[in-house]
Amino acid sequence: METLRNDTAWLDALERDGYTVLSDVFSIVAVAHMVRSLEAIFGDRIGAEASIRGDEGAVYAARNILTLWPEAVDVWRVAHLVDALAAVLGPNFGLVRILFFDKPPRQTWALPWHKDLTIAVRDNRLPGREFTKPTRKAGVPHVEAPLSVLESMLTVRIHLDEVTMENGPLKVVPGSHRSGKSLTLDLAPPVHILAKRGDVLLMRPLLAHCSGKSHPESERHRRILHLEFAASPELPDGYTWHDFLGGRSP
Repeated sequence: METLRNDTAWLDALERDGYTVLSDVFSIVAVAHMVRSLEAIFGDRIGAEASIRGDEGAVYAARNILTLWPEAVDVWRVAHLVDALAAVLGPNFGLVRILFFDKPPRQTWALPWHKDLTIAVRDNRLPGREFTKPTRKAGVPHVEAPLSVLESMLTVRIHLDEVTMENGPLKVVPGSHRSGKSLTLDLAPPVHILAKRGDVLLMRPLLAHCSGKSHPESERHRRILHLEFAASPELPDGYTWHDFLGGRSP
């Protein structure tokens, strides 16, 4: 990561393929702190009620991490990652949502091919043609965003565990972010995203991706902090982000 400022290969890959992996962004100590903090949150009453759990009680997802874990506002702020986000999104970028995912040992799950089209907003009942398909997720209003908004966003996935073929890695279609909202899967052979603890995946929301199940006998977690960033605090049609936290520290 020390060469990030002078090496643009990662930026070229993001533009071309819709994703890139930055290695060793977070230290093992920093990752361990995140894991302990999340375990403590999901262990208390509020966190337990807000998390999504399997039949055996293990947490496999949670929304509204910004509310459940206030420290998450700053935990991602390491210089190299902030610089990378500014390089991609410009100086006015901000954090708009954080999710958590896990594939607990022997309690795995999978997701089919899709693109991330929805965003969290303050009010999804406003008139206008830009935003569609209003829903509520964990009590928060969401809408499908227009193409212009989605093209100006970037997802950051912080790997809290090593990701191997054993524990259900993300699979992507390189270049599929250039086909808009269309779920086009024949542009290139799918690629599995493997990573070490502390590595960060940068990906465009319009990148086609899916997630397979872990090996049935795997004892590995696959914990990920999923952060979404936008280039601007402004949205069309009078809509407002549910949260917009400026990317540059005060």
